[in-house]
Amino acid sequence: MKTENRSNKLELAYTIFCDDVRLEIGNKLSLMGVFHQITVQQFPVSVMKFAVVHQWRGEGTHVSEVRILTDDRQQPLVLSQPTSFEIAPGGVANNVSFFFNVVFPAPGQYWVQTLLNSSLHDEQALTIFAVDASGATGPDAASEAIN
Repeated sequence: MKTENRSNKLELAYTIFCDDVRLEIGNKLSLMGVFHQITVQQFPVSVMKFAVVHQWRGEGTHVSEVRILTDDRQQPLVLSQPTSFEIAPGGVANNVSFFFNVVFPAPGQYWVQTLLNSSLHDEQALTIFAVDASGATGPDAASEAIN
């Protein structure tokens, strides 16, 4: 989802979920294991490490935060620390938020929210599926694999 804040001349160009991010020579980012959903065999599941990558375009000094919420958007699973960034006019900034040992208690849809200057700016769905040994997915797949 591409969103823009015209009054602050700031645009969120993209949000990407991945396993890891490396900063390479020439200030390039290498993204490993890009995904839009997670498939596991049992719940609860602890995801050891993953990253949320944002690219901002525009200008100004801003503070970004990322939080992951349950399906009802009422309970946070994890919150990032606020990160300040500055963009020169016409420039870009990449923000990477790493999360470690995040426990997803059940299959379903979780919400990755991006806050800009303490206000909700963007929201992306992250779906966690159960898969049994045969490869079947769905809410009952993990329990069917046990029986």
